[in-house]
Amino acid sequence: MRDVHNQLCSVKRQKVISAGLASTVKETKQILASPQSQTTSTAPTPVQSPELVAVQPATPAGGVTTISLSGTGSSYSKIEGPIDQSFKSKRQIVGQFQGIKVWGPIDPPGQLGIWGTEVCVDFDICIADGACIEACPVNVFEWLDTPGHPASDKKPFMIREKDCIFCMACENVCPPQCVKIFTK
Repeated sequence: MRDVHNQLCSVKRQKVISAGLASTVKETKQILASPQSQTTSTAPTPVQSPELVAVQPATPAGGVTTISLSGTGSSYSKIEGPIDQSFKSKRQIVGQFQGIKVWGPIDPPGQLGIWGTEVCVDFDICIADGACIEACPVNVFEWLDTPGHPASDKKPFMIREKDCIFCMACENVCPPQCVKIFTK
């Protein structure tokens, strides 16, 4: 039971992530301070600052990204909900973002489509009120910046979609009804 709690507890998860970042920063400082690295290197190597490392989202194994959130498609207006529950039979997969499937059409930043396979969010309906993020007991979602989108400048990104326990909390609390959970 303790192992399950440790895996699901967001506070414990944040402590583990912070500890990992601290050790990475310490190792980087040791490498930069060693005399061997100063004599063998002819050009300085760029090193990310700890602040940049900390804000980058974790990419799952095989986290392929084939689409961009930037573009010239800005002539779209906000779309009203609810999400089309039969979108998988009406739309095509147009790409992936960090391993999460994206269903078209898309024309960023004005039109972003529906994201996810089991945990699906219509990014064109989402108003980014955060209700789904707060309701999720296993922290499936993280904020994703979507600058230039007519409905909101950030969206709940299902980075840990595989961790979903299908409790339907996010779907039930979403005011514009842009979330759809497909149970296995």
